[in-house]
Amino acid sequence: MQTPGGRGKVIRKGEKGDEERVAELAALLWSDNSMEDMAAEFAELFSDNEACVFLKCEGERSVGFAQCQLRHDYVEGTESSPVGYLEAVFVREEFRRRGYAAELLRECERWAKEKGCTEFASDCELDNDDSFLFHMAMGFAEKNRIICFGKKLRP
Repeated sequence: MQTPGGRGKVIRKGEKGDEERVAELAALLWSDNSMEDMAAEFAELFSDNEACVFLKCEGERSVGFAQCQLRHDYVEGTESSPVGYLEAVFVREEFRRRGYAAELLRECERWAKEKGCTEFASDCELDNDDSFLFHMAMGFAEKNRIICFGKKLRP
């Protein structure tokens, strides 16, 4: 699909063969994961009917991606099932402030509607101010804040 940005700037659905392109971008977002592990994970997602990855490209270069999926479990602040869920959105630093993340989000929302969803959700870490501001600017409403706890059980 051609975006309003002009020739050579497109968003397209990721597909088999794009694993390394997406993993390269994902490694910039999640640096504690290996490229190989992420490529394998994205390969699985490309064959999952309840997940989708979109790539933003300028010419031959992948400059951003968004990953979304359907969630059937309870999603905080929603009332329906399944819910479209934004798992990740990332744009290379030198391509930010051009509206690319918003374009990727719109594709995810369109995909979720096509899958029958009436709600779309996401989350971010409590201290991720950039993500929080992005979500608020994109029309999300904050539904809840939590702190999760865990501990090891003694033998």
